[in-house]
Amino acid sequence: MKDDTFYLVREDILPEAMKKTLEVKKLIERGKVDSVAEAVQRVDMSRSAFYKYRDAVFPFHTMVKEKLITLFFHLEDRSGTLSQLLSVVANAGCNVLTIHQTIPIQGRANVTLSLNTNGMNEDINHLMAKLKRLEFVEKVEILGQGA
Repeated sequence: MKDDTFYLVREDILPEAMKKTLEVKKLIERGKVDSVAEAVQRVDMSRSAFYKYRDAVFPFHTMVKEKLITLFFHLEDRSGTLSQLLSVVANAGCNVLTIHQTIPIQGRANVTLSLNTNGMNEDINHLMAKLKRLEFVEKVEILGQGA
């Protein structure tokens, strides 16, 4: 499994599709649109391009300045999974601000965690790798800053 590595890149060298992805995410986060379809139409971008970049491009302040991060998980519905997930996050020194979990459907549930990373004692890449290795985690992605 490949670990994610993060880079800081100046906006003026980003491809247009990445810039538009950030615009779409901002519209969605601020509640200015009702759907991804509406947001991509507003910024003149294809849905496929948005989905290609949405999990890979984030505003710098989201990752550093605010010290808040929101993670999305797609999990197998097993007894104790949320507890194990929270244990890994706590051991990394993160403070859980919010938890949202959907009702499991067909043995799967979505969980969104907003974390304060001020006390984080390890690199975000290392934490993401640990979370991805949990056997019940089917998907984990960084969504952006918490509310």
